[in-house]
Amino acid sequence: MKKTIVLISLLVIALVFGYYYLNRNTIKRITLTSPHNTAMYNKVEVVLAKPAPVYIIYKEKSTGKTYKTRTAPADTLVQLDLLLLKANTEYTYRVVIDGLFKEESKELSFKTREQSPWLINRWLSKEKPHDGSALGNGYILVCFGRLPGYMALIDGEGEVRWYWQIADIGVRAASITPRGTFLAMLRPALRDVIDDKPMTPEEVRKEEHKKPMRRGSIGFAGGTGLAEVSLTGDLMWRLNLDSVEKEKDYLVIHHDILMDKENHIHTLYRPKKVASIKVNGCLETDTLGGDGIMVIDTLGNVLKTLSLWDVWDIDKDPYIAEYRYDRFHANGLCFDSDGNYLISAPIEDQIWKLDANSGKILWRLGRNGDFKMDSIAYFSFQHSPYIMNNGDLMLFDNGLYDERSGAKSFHIDEQNKTAKLVLSAMLSKDKYTSRMGNAFMLPNGNILQCSSKTGSIMVTDRTGKILWESLMYYAPYRAVYVPQDLFNRYFTEIK
Repeated sequence: MKKTIVLISLLVIALVFGYYYLNRNTIKRITLTSPHNTAMYNKVEVVLAKPAPVYIIYKEKSTGKTYKTRTAPADTLVQLDLLLLKANTEYTYRVVIDGLFKEESKELSFKTREQSPWLINRWLSKEKPHDGSALGNGYILVCFGRLPGYMALIDGEGEVRWYWQIADIGVRAASITPRGTFLAMLRPALRDVIDDKPMTPEEVRKEEHKKPMRRGSIGFAGGTGLAEVSLTGDLMWRLNLDSVEKEKDYLVIHHDILMDKENHIHTLYRPKKVASIKVNGCLETDTLGGDGIMVIDTLGNVLKTLSLWDVWDIDKDPYIAEYRYDRFHANGLCFDSDGNYLISAPIEDQIWKLDANSGKILWRLGRNGDFKMDSIAYFSFQHSPYIMNNGDLMLFDNGLYDERSGAKSFHIDEQNKTAKLVLSAMLSKDKYTSRMGNAFMLPNGNILQCSSKTGSIMVTDRTGKILWESLMYYAPYRAVYVPQDLFNRYFTEIK
């Protein structure tokens, strides 16, 4: 009996080894390249003898942090992306054939090249707070509006971990799309270059308030084109509005670009209206400058427009003569939780809710608005409203009256028309920015804040205390939080 068991065991072992021998695979070639000539991205090409699924385990030698790429579908030629690498850093890696029997390559290594000179900036300073943990598990996306325009991801240590560049135009603003890509607003680089330079708090107070609100139809936050960029830094498409539209009002978009789940793009545009208005007691016919919401597809086809002029009573407007060339100065757009729009109307110091179908103003939040609220909660010339995960509204209060800027959030009861200030993370006076800026609640409870005119991007606590600060060499329009999870379809960290 024992002999029979031994013989059967040997036979099974022989069959397993025979099956393994007949089905084993081999790696014929491994090639590493650096697409887009960046130090933060390597592409690994693997050639197999037989089709098989493949993934890569790689490790940062200095820290021991280990990562696993996605598993590529079975093929004889497989390409995998190693993203968010650190520049001038050594890594080890193994290629794993994920067949019936896992087969691993020997341990290989590579070292990323040094960072490109134009990306080596003093993002962090020893003199400023720089607790890397304050940002949490994510990155900050910044945009550069001069030439060459670019988008870059900065980590909590101040290192650039991702980069995309465009040679002939600046990048004014960007957002994350529902399909996990970056949507960029492209801006002619020579427009309003004065707004690209950081200023001292004294310069902001003395000079900014003397300037007209807008200089030309593009102003300081406009664009004439769009581009969608993948997480691997590939340009998916680019759209120049003047090449697809003849209507002049549609050629300039500004402040915000949002993509919905149908891949339609929602943005602000500058519709005009010819009207007769009273100026110094006399009736004059003039072309009025306004704002509206435009929805376009990725080919540039205009799907819908909602002009504020269509819902505005000029005859009852006491300020129409004073602000006739820029009556609303809308400087922020987002979706409310019910699918309607919220826009920032800074001239009125209000946030307006607009019906997504008709454009009708449903309510006004703020000074002289429709909600009962404490006067200490008022905001002025605010930017970048958005609905937080808990349903509250957060905005960046530029604070033109008391010359102090910072994040505020409100719990809004639409039925009872009450608004309660639930968070006020105002920055110190030296971070006052009369224009631009934004605030965003991070997953760890801290707040990402951008004081554009002073060139400061900060992570603060809920009282406004600065925990982490990066001083930019230009005036960033906005700072966008990018969670690590956005890259999960490419790689995950092995804890």
